Amino acid sequence: QRKSLGRRGEEAALTYLKKNRYKILTRNYQTRLSEIDIIALKKKVIHIIEVKTRMTLSKGYPREAVTRNKQRRIIQGAQLYLQQNQLHDTLVQFDVIEVFLETGAPQINMISNAFEADII
Repeated sequence: QRKSLGRRGEEAALTYLKKNRYKILTRNYQTRLSEIDIIALKKKVIHIIEVKTRMTLSKGYPREAVTRNKQRRIIQGAQLYLQQNQLHDTLVQFDVIEVFLETGAPQINMISNAFEADII
């Protein structure tokens, strides 16, 4: 059920991104250490996007699940993606998209520059 919820959230996030003129480069980019939900491009900036979905707020806001440890793993995955695709000297931004599925239509909250990486 959790994976199904996550997939629904990612689909809603993709719809939102496409509507806002992001070019989707890849989805579910996996490394040994991490998975990046969505990698997108907009105005020459690579967006590394973590999608968190909730039905209720009983366990807190979705963004609260993106802990320092999770951020570190996402950053490591982003570094590998950039190396593999020879995207040197590219601006990179780490975003979180919260998807709320409490009501009928998904509610989207995009947190731009949700965290930073000094090492990229």
